[in-house]
Amino acid sequence: MNSIQELFRKKDKNLLSIYFTCGYPKLDDTLKVISGLEKSGVDFIEVGLPYSDPLADGPTIQESSQKALENGVNLDIIFDQLLSIKETNKTPLVLMGYLNQLLKYGEDRFCKKMIVCGIDTLIIPDLPMVEFENHYQELFDKYGITNIFLITPQTSEERIRKIDAYSKAFIYVVASSSITGAKGEISSNQIAYFERIKAMNLQSKLIIGFGISDKSTFNTACNYAHGAIIGSAFIKNLGMNGVDKINDFIKPIIS
Repeated sequence: MNSIQELFRKKDKNLLSIYFTCGYPKLDDTLKVISGLEKSGVDFIEVGLPYSDPLADGPTIQESSQKALENGVNLDIIFDQLLSIKETNKTPLVLMGYLNQLLKYGEDRFCKKMIVCGIDTLIIPDLPMVEFENHYQELFDKYGITNIFLITPQTSEERIRKIDAYSKAFIYVVASSSITGAKGEISSNQIAYFERIKAMNLQSKLIIGFGISDKSTFNTACNYAHGAIIGSAFIKNLGMNGVDKINDFIKPIIS
């Protein structure tokens, strides 16, 4: 049983996850952000690996990635940072990156580093299903790593059912067919999409992301899923207010 499955055994509704970019705002802020988020009471943390050519990230996260890369962050530094906090951090971490990062670093080396750091759950938005089936499923199983799949409003029911069968932690329900970033209130079309997915009675837990930015959108998302992820709004707050004000952002959402 992976760390996210263990989490769901203890709590299966209104889970709050926060996405942040490693090495932002400063190179050594990774550990401070994780520590601050844990103290604030978030349920799990999505650890973003800065990448120069992202697929799904909007302007806010792209800018944070660019800044982190300018700060000198790389995968070796990130894994060293994550290893150093392994013994003190008790909040599950989910690593989010892109396929090219895994390939360039070395697939087995990347997976070994994850496990050494105590991380067993991974999101790779640009990992094709056929590549997962033909290669990465076996690789991830070898190391005890759970892959998280994403679905969008355009994902077919057949593919959603297949993803459900493969999922061991949760399905990432992308709230809209667009890049990350706050977009105001959740629309009626999005609600209809959430209702459709919920009515499928999938075996997997559902976590909604993209456009979740505050207490209102978080609560709405939780009416149709087991929880939600906030990314761009947190990154923006982090850039403006720094690591010392993390709790000020989180508290109004979970109170």
